[in-house]
Formats: sequence, C-alpha cells, structure tokens
Amino acid sequence: MNRNRTAIIVFVVLVAAVLAGCKQQQQSQWGQGQAGHNQVVAPPAVVKNPAEIQQLETIAKANAGNVNAWIALGNAQMDAQRFAEAIISYQRALDLDPKNVDVRVDMGTCYRGVGQPEKAIEEYKTASKIDPRHPMAQMNAGVVYAFDLGRKAEAIKSFEKYLELAPNAPNASEIRQQIQMLKSK
Repeated sequence: MNRNRTAIIVFVVLVAAVLAGCKQQQQSQWGQGQAGHNQVVAPPAVVKNPAEIQQLETIAKANAGNVNAWIALGNAQMDAQRFAEAIISYQRALDLDPKNVDVRVDMGTCYRGVGQPEKAIEEYKTASKIDPRHPMAQMNAGVVYAFDLGRKAEAIKSFEKYLELAPNAPNASEIRQQIQMLKSK
C-alpha cells in the first residue's frame, strides 16, 4: 500500500511538471493573436500576486475581443489555483475561439480543481474531438479517470492513447508504470 501511495505521489508530481511545460508552450504563443484584435503588450508569467491578476483582468476587460488576454488571465488564475475564476476566463476565451484545444484542456484541469471531474472529462473529450492528436487531453483524462473517478479501464485507455501520441514524452516511463499498476489492481 505504501509503495502504491509513493508511486501515485511521484506520478502526480510528474503530471504537474508536464502541465507546466504545456503552459510554457502556450505562453510562447502569446503574441500570435487573431487578426483585428488588440494585442496585449507583455506575455504572462506565473502570477500568484493578486495585484498582477487584477492587472490582467483589467487588460482582458479592456480588450474583451482579444482571446489571448482572456487566456493570459485564465492561466494566471489557474497558476494561483483560483480555478473557479479561471473557468470563467477560459470560457470567455472559448467564446472567441471555441476550437482552442489548449484552453479546453486547461479548463478541464480547472474543473478538476473545483471538484467537478465529470466536467473535466467533458472538456478533455471535446478537446480530443477537435484535435484527436492532442496528447495532453488524453493524459489528463487518464489522471481524472484513475484518481478522481476510479474508472480504471478508461484511465488505461486514455494513458495508452497518450503514449501512442507521445511515445517519447518525458513522463512516458511513469505513464507505463501507472498503466501496469492500474492493470494489476
């Protein structure tokens, strides 16, 4: 039992590291906004300072048609674990760009953060329908199925799909171990 608990803790830490890498990739796309929309001047950083989040909120509201402003605000809120607020910001971004898979995946993570794993799964499924080759939607779904919903078969299927899409991911060996643990239970 203690070995399983340690493996789960290691796995969760690795998931967090991968999510942080995904967040950095999103931040590098900051200046690519949609044509005709105002651009925000600076990329967001990991923000935990409420004053900085307030500033991003002011920018987003002043540039309500700028999807990147809403994404930046949602990212900052998510990083500060203000998941309910991040869901609202991400929804505004999705109102402007409903096919933004990264935002859907992040919003799913926020739904998990507010204790709504079924809604998280809905977002991951929607993201996978939009882009069936998006590995993070599969990996995150696997995490929610395994650790929140106790649905082993679906967790295994999601993790296996993740490995199919990202066989050389930095956490691939840990995901394989997790699959084996789920199969052995």
